[in-house]
Amino acid sequence: MAMCSFSTSRSWRARGVSVLCLMLLSAASAARSEWAQFRGGSRQLGVASGKLGAAPKLAWKFKMGAPILSSPIMGGARAYIGSADRFIYAVNLKDGTKAWSYKTGGEVEAPPTLVGDAVVVGSTDGVLYCLESATGKLRWKYTTDDKIVGAANPVQVASGSGWWVVVGSYDNRIHCVDMKTGKAVWTFETENYVNGTPTVSDGKVISGGCDGTLYVLRLTDGKRLAGVELRNYIAGCAALEGKRAYLGHYGNDFVCADIDTGKVVWTYRDRAYPFFSSPAVTGDRIVMGSRDKRVHCVSRADGKPLWTARTRGKVDSSPVICDGKVVVGSEDGRLYLLDLQSGRELWTYQIGKPVMSSPAVSNGMILIGADDGMLYAFRA
Repeated sequence: MAMCSFSTSRSWRARGVSVLCLMLLSAASAARSEWAQFRGGSRQLGVASGKLGAAPKLAWKFKMGAPILSSPIMGGARAYIGSADRFIYAVNLKDGTKAWSYKTGGEVEAPPTLVGDAVVVGSTDGVLYCLESATGKLRWKYTTDDKIVGAANPVQVASGSGWWVVVGSYDNRIHCVDMKTGKAVWTFETENYVNGTPTVSDGKVISGGCDGTLYVLRLTDGKRLAGVELRNYIAGCAALEGKRAYLGHYGNDFVCADIDTGKVVWTYRDRAYPFFSSPAVTGDRIVMGSRDKRVHCVSRADGKPLWTARTRGKVDSSPVICDGKVVVGSEDGRLYLLDLQSGRELWTYQIGKPVMSSPAVSNGMILIGADDGMLYAFRA
């Protein structure tokens, strides 16, 4: 197979105190948000809880030294993101000021992952870095044989004694790493690059790559349990609900696959354009971006089309669903807010440079990076 590239009176005084308390709680809530990993959780569903205003306002911008392909995360009172300038940044959510930065040996395209009091993120130098979230101090480095551009997915060890992270690399392997020691628990070799983020659920690891196979591995030892042969590059990650995995690939199809049987349940194709974006999956529908410059929404049950929304550039950004709305970026330099039911455009913000990063959404706050080297924060 060819190589692939890829947030006065006593009563009035009492009421005033209540209002003040609510204001303080709201401010504290806005300053402390949780979207601790890419796609919001280990099953990669891309769904955020809470409310999201229909017309967000720009809260702040944080400037980095190069374009941003990495996607931000939020944890506590900070955001974390990587940049092509080779740095990993921690940014204060309250005002967009820098808390710390750490320089790696390569461009940082991978989204960070927050695991307890540590931030884990890969770099194109082939190293997975574990840093203290409070200070940016290095705890350990885990080296692979090629670049890492997907996020690490955390999972608690069955015994409850610690955490592992699972990450893919362009060395054709999926790596499971112990968070305490930074040592390999196991590795699984595929036939080509692993670009996306592995999905973890119910003792299984589900991951695709450039060899066209969606692998199902046993979490404890990395042994292959099953596989879905899609015969096309898989650049993004699979969203998992029950035993069904939802993902797009470079063969211009979006599929629903049964990870137990290894069979494709249904296939959606609109036009002959590949899918790089990872999907967002909610109760009855799935939303994904495509390189046909559109955002697509299909029925989760059978893949039948529900709506499409046009942008002016390819949509490699992975959408997030929150409060009946869809948040997604486009190569046209815009951030979009769409109605989940109809696909109608509710709001857009023109950044001006391509938005290949995927949004982080939590507690009414939206974060996203762009090719202008800026991390943008919006609040309702």
